[in-house]
Amino acid sequence: MRAVPPSLDPTVVAEIDRRLASVEAEHRVRIPWAIESGSRAWGFPSPDSDYDCRFLFIRPMESYLSLWPERDVIETPLDETFDVNGWDLAKTVALVVKGNATAIEWLNSPIVYTGDERFRAELLALAEETVERGAIGRHYLHVGRQQRAGAVTLKRFFYALRPAAALRWLATHPDAVVPPMDLPRLLAEGDVDDAVRNAATDLIAVKAQTRELGTGAPPDVLERFVANELDAAASFEEAAPQKDPATVRCIADAFFRAQVSRPSAIPTVATAEDDARPGGSASGYTEGAPPLGDAPSDGSQLTRVSSTTSSSSSPGM
Repeated sequence: MRAVPPSLDPTVVAEIDRRLASVEAEHRVRIPWAIESGSRAWGFPSPDSDYDCRFLFIRPMESYLSLWPERDVIETPLDETFDVNGWDLAKTVALVVKGNATAIEWLNSPIVYTGDERFRAELLALAEETVERGAIGRHYLHVGRQQRAGAVTLKRFFYALRPAAALRWLATHPDAVVPPMDLPRLLAEGDVDDAVRNAATDLIAVKAQTRELGTGAPPDVLERFVANELDAAASFEEAAPQKDPATVRCIADAFFRAQVSRPSAIPTVATAEDDARPGGSASGYTEGAPPLGDAPSDGSQLTRVSSTTSSSSSPGM
């Protein structure tokens, strides 16, 4: 799976593709999921926003059986344009079942550099089955409160507005656990007033054209919205666990073991050159690999990921 909107700089995307391929080759890992995080995926980028690529990786099975485990994070050089790093599957699963909303959000990013749809669906299903809704609510509540503390800037206000919108989404979807990632969708599905939605849309438009928003005060209607949603969500602080920890651990262990032991097509990272091909499609999957879904309705590019058949204990390339 690949969903890269044309608004992204193709030279930057090509470098991200190169870094992902290099990670697979140099670290002998498989990358089943690589996405854009940060303001570009949250729906409010600035002209000078950097690129925050996050990926999940799986090592060969023997690596998980070693007495001397390897690092659970892989980083590439950080600079003004690129912030590309990833988490090991074991780290990711442990954080997901604890209610780490960041790890779960990555599965819902609208910008996907390369991805195995089956892997994503199964990890999302694990989150839905094991995550405490109260833990997700507390995450967004704490992030919103932290961003409102200290000096107020319009840029920082966005980092309080999105958690507030996520809390509103949870309030209007009482049976759901995983909110969408991007602010426009959170507001569209959160049953907010037109005044709030329109003010947010206008502020997003300003941020998209301005390199530095400065210290001006945000619109009053949005200030009230954030304050009201954080106050209304205070009950998440006292939310009692609803799931049996031992059962959750068993479910998480079963998922992890299945992923690291599954014989599968090892994906080669899709490239910007693939995007330029007629139809935007790279070569297909090997025999037995699952078919890809239809192109996304938002007009972003969707390409297949080329692959070679290998066991999960082989190098990631």
